[in-house]
Amino acid sequence: MSFNIALSGISAAQKDLNTTANNIANVNSIGFKESRAEFADVYANSIFANGKTAVGGGATTSQVAQQFHQGSLQFTNNALDMAINGGGFFVTSSSLDGQDNTFTRAGAFKVDSSNYLVDSQGNYLQTFGVDKDGNSTSVSLTTTSPVIIPDTAGSPKKTDEIGIQMNLNAGDSTLDPAAFDPNDRETYNNSTAVTMYDSLGEPHVMTTYFVRPPQAAYTGASNWVAFYAVDGKQVDLAGAAGTYQTDTNGDGTADGTGTATNAGGWKGSVLTYNDTGAYTASDPAVITTEELGVNGAGVLGPGADGTQNLIIKFNNPTQYSSTFEVTELTQDGTTVGRLTNVEVGADGLINASYSNGSTVPLARVALARFANEQGLTQVGNTSWKASLDSGLALAGEANSGTFGGIRSSALEQSNVDLTTELVDLISAQRNFQANSRTLEVNNTLQQTILQIR
Repeated sequence: MSFNIALSGISAAQKDLNTTANNIANVNSIGFKESRAEFADVYANSIFANGKTAVGGGATTSQVAQQFHQGSLQFTNNALDMAINGGGFFVTSSSLDGQDNTFTRAGAFKVDSSNYLVDSQGNYLQTFGVDKDGNSTSVSLTTTSPVIIPDTAGSPKKTDEIGIQMNLNAGDSTLDPAAFDPNDRETYNNSTAVTMYDSLGEPHVMTTYFVRPPQAAYTGASNWVAFYAVDGKQVDLAGAAGTYQTDTNGDGTADGTGTATNAGGWKGSVLTYNDTGAYTASDPAVITTEELGVNGAGVLGPGADGTQNLIIKFNNPTQYSSTFEVTELTQDGTTVGRLTNVEVGADGLINASYSNGSTVPLARVALARFANEQGLTQVGNTSWKASLDSGLALAGEANSGTFGGIRSSALEQSNVDLTTELVDLISAQRNFQANSRTLEVNNTLQQTILQIR
């Protein structure tokens, strides 16, 4: 009997050594959770046994329990690295349409050859689908799916409207619109430009030139002429050019009109301000350019929609005694966007940014938790599977309920305390030596008994 007791002690000490050695070996494994060997005594009893004189039968390993406390965070320069700060597990699957999920705290994700987010073993990160506003459409593990990061976003949309808001300097000198020449800076007061797009997504630069014409000083109104060009080429209005008030006899009273055209026949629009510098109207009332294709301005390349024209909207511009300043330039066209950045929010929302200025919500990282985390079954690669002891996985969003937040550009390190493990290693070694000594003493006693004659 004493041999078996000593052997059970050696076996328990060996299990403790193995557990400690495994913890030390994984001190640098991302997302690793340390284990603790738990032991219990072996005690046999029966109805007629004398409990006061009974001796235990040694030690046994009752469980190697995993410890799921938080590991420290290591920050990186990779936006796809993720760490859970709090409760929960990432959900991964080995196939695109599989439901055989594994769960991990290791968030070292990357993009594979098909642009899917995967871990280092090629397992696909599972996510919840989202609508255009980034709200999850379903929060259930049965509806999760891998997320793909598109290289491009959207299809081209031609520019229909251009919005301009600015201040024109009331102190600027007057010029003759008929002499306007975009290549001569002395023939216009100011200019501003915005990038617009044709139906193929090709960018073009639309420039607006402002000319302050001679006008009556005491009419209570002040006029400016705006001319338009795309890629430096003349773009006329769809209809007649605007007209502005003039003072032909120099008595300070408007007694004539001028036409917003230049020597080359460019048709411009007229902007009118009152005596407080507020914008009152434009002539024509709706500023629409001619077609930009071959039947009009001829500024678009082959294949583009030649019927495209532009509606110019001046959004409450002002004319104050202040420097020329553009406060807003907008246009409603887009080109094909190329991927420039991927960000993961604390709530797990994955956003992709593209070169056309659009930001697209792609998916939301799915998290899972369990009633009994220590009941999870280890499957290697710092991953676990659900078991009867752990209970079913409960899905949820990061930063909600009992789920922790997600830290992008960070990894959760192993929660192993190396100092503690080295002390445990010494303790396990001493236990092994002591039980070995017990076995040696038992062997000596048995030999002594056998040698009695």
